[in-house]
Amino acid sequence: MARLYPLFSSSKGNSYYIGNEKNGILIDCGVSFRRLNSALEMNHIPLEAVQAVFITHEHTDHIQGLKLLTKNTGMPVYGTKRTLQRLSDTDKVSGNSHLIDIFGKSIECSGCEITCFSTPHDAIHSCGYRITTEDDKVCAICTDLGYVTPEVDAALTGCKLVVLESNYDENMLRHGPYPLYLKERILSQNGHLSNHSCGDQVNKLIRQGTTHIILGHLSQDNNRPDIADTTVQSHLVGFTRGRDYLMGVAPVETQGGAVIF
Repeated sequence: MARLYPLFSSSKGNSYYIGNEKNGILIDCGVSFRRLNSALEMNHIPLEAVQAVFITHEHTDHIQGLKLLTKNTGMPVYGTKRTLQRLSDTDKVSGNSHLIDIFGKSIECSGCEITCFSTPHDAIHSCGYRITTEDDKVCAICTDLGYVTPEVDAALTGCKLVVLESNYDENMLRHGPYPLYLKERILSQNGHLSNHSCGDQVNKLIRQGTTHIILGHLSQDNNRPDIADTTVQSHLVGFTRGRDYLMGVAPVETQGGAVIF
């Protein structure tokens, strides 16, 4: 039975676990090793169950605990070639771990088949991940993108569950305290996905058969879970929640619990 555990999700730290209490994979390690370990324990997942970590990009909210995680476990680290090189050059990963370029490949790990797809973001080579579990369920993790490219759209199509970025409410961002340069960065095509843009894509995904939606990577300064949920749902006229789709917001920090899909 496929399970996704949203361990951490916000502009200040991100990490997801896909698997069960015996084995699985981690997508990003954007909090301290101590906090990550505590979150896994809260979900009754021993650290030894984690077979590998897949990194989306090199920003701190996705790799903060990576150095200690790899130092303590030696688990393999997957990512795009340029991201892995940047992590190595900046001493963000331990030499104990093997770094494996996943771009353009299909990787078998922990009973899953994993591929990556490029996302438009102001990182050296940001990516999302599409995962087919051992019981043949397909999900994707897709955050940190300024807009939905054809490549992203193709990667999300056919997934039963999608974690999709719903980072900011445009009104909150434009009238908030951030300096102009930062607002422009977030609004750019290499920034983040707004609630409305997320809603447009969710509508398309549901029409194509996706049944489980998790809104992820919400800004704690420029968004709120209720606003993200309401805005995305406003794009889903014609669909019935609970019948045609299930949708939730990933917690900033897990209190225990998984999404079964």
